[in-house]
Amino acid sequence: MHTPVTSSALPDELCVERRGNVLIVRLARPAKRNALNDATVEAIDRVFSSVPDDVHAIVLHGEGAHFSAGLDLAELTERDAVQGLMHSRMWHQALDRVQFGKAPVIAALHGAVIGGGLELACAAHIRVAEPSAYYALPEGQRGIFVGGGASVRLPRLIGVPLMLDMMMTGRVIKAEEGKPLGFSQYLVEEGRALQTALELAAKVAGNARMTNYALMHVLPRIADIGQEQGLMMEALTAAIAQSAPEAKARIRDFLEKRGGKVEVK
Repeated sequence: MHTPVTSSALPDELCVERRGNVLIVRLARPAKRNALNDATVEAIDRVFSSVPDDVHAIVLHGEGAHFSAGLDLAELTERDAVQGLMHSRMWHQALDRVQFGKAPVIAALHGAVIGGGLELACAAHIRVAEPSAYYALPEGQRGIFVGGGASVRLPRLIGVPLMLDMMMTGRVIKAEEGKPLGFSQYLVEEGRALQTALELAAKVAGNARMTNYALMHVLPRIADIGQEQGLMMEALTAAIAQSAPEAKARIRDFLEKRGGKVEVK
């Protein structure tokens, strides 16, 4: 059982606050364009591994003009192969906590979302971008390779050919171009990403916990397996979800016209 992490227990690079059942996590290195040093990544691991049970959604954003400019290259010390492997696996653990944690994560993106910052954004479940957001993977030009999970997560969003292009040529994708390509699900007016993310988090937090859990943990795994196994996993998950008392109460409310209807706005 993990003890919830309080702000006082975190380094200055990461800040957390509560708004009801929504947790807000802020990257707080604006002078470094929120570049991700080891202290920040370790703090992300700690925060997302100890989310309180009454938190039903999480908003992730960056302080200042940028979401995150990626790995802090000032910390890219010379490592042997084993040390490099362990460093990459530390990132993998932290970002797995984001993707496969207790609560859905909505990322508010603006300015630089590059390198490790893009890897972090990919671990979120919903991404809201402002027109200032831009995406890049400069690792190819720096003689290194992605190490925070981008080779697994990003192709599932944008496809292998586009990721290959970005790394080989240094191509930068701006927010407007990036939305239909899969970098974000929403594109909002400048300065509105955080507020929109909070509004979405409120909606997500109102879902049945089992439904959100299935969407976070089961749906990605169904997408990775064969059709027959996927259909069986879907059937089992549907049976578990609909047997929950919360689901039964929500269906009863809908049938008795107390539940909300699907509306086109």
